[in-house]
Amino acid sequence: MKRSSGVRLCATLAVSALSLALVTGCSDGGSKDSGEGKGADAAKPAAKALSAAELKRLILAKGDVTGYKVEPVEGGTPAKSKVKAADAQCDPLLRVMTGIAPGTPAAETNRAVQEVKKAPTDKATSMDDLADGKFEDTFKDSMDIDTTMVILSSYDGDGARQALRSVSDAMKACAGGFTGDQAGDKAKFTRVAEERPADAGDESVAFMATSDMEDGDTAPVHVQVVRHGNNVASYMTINLGAMMTEKAYSVPAAVVKAQAAKLK
Repeated sequence: MKRSSGVRLCATLAVSALSLALVTGCSDGGSKDSGEGKGADAAKPAAKALSAAELKRLILAKGDVTGYKVEPVEGGTPAKSKVKAADAQCDPLLRVMTGIAPGTPAAETNRAVQEVKKAPTDKATSMDDLADGKFEDTFKDSMDIDTTMVILSSYDGDGARQALRSVSDAMKACAGGFTGDQAGDKAKFTRVAEERPADAGDESVAFMATSDMEDGDTAPVHVQVVRHGNNVASYMTINLGAMMTEKAYSVPAAVVKAQAAKLK
């Protein structure tokens, strides 16, 4: 991927929501619940959503994930009404990639979780001092960092199941790609591919959306949505360095595991 494309990605793929300084259907393997509300769950009283204050105590915090820093999301996220796909069926995908919780939660909160890497060992005092051919490698390596937006949301009644189902249905309907508008930034995705989600929660889905960048470049964005009772944890991960070098990456399992532990 060209360096310019990597920079443009910051403006189009929810990086603005993260305010970074750097700039399957329910799958058979990942879903533990059909989402139809059958069996014992059907007899339980209607779930009551947690408050925003309760969610803030449950979402990942500093020190919860070894090797990652957890920070508030500065600047907030766009209003739900400002993030729309050309095909309304694809709205749930575009919105979760922009840091907006799926469905209609009673409360939600979020955090930016970024991988912490060791400082480079190169003794050069500035980028200009780097040896020939080292600049681009050093630049790409400095951007090879998993950054995840974690959105924790809570729902009344059957809202959590419906929220996850909306993402699952959109994955099927929009597998061939879709376009949309993210608070004024145009977005085009050529493909939505189901992925195997982490083994967490009561049911989960995961997908990779391939973004169509300018100059013929493409870039993947990875998302997982996990239901824990009447709460939903959504994860959207980008890695600009991996995008530039076409290196595979995914939603960090350590992040999903740490958040799941706090919701038990």
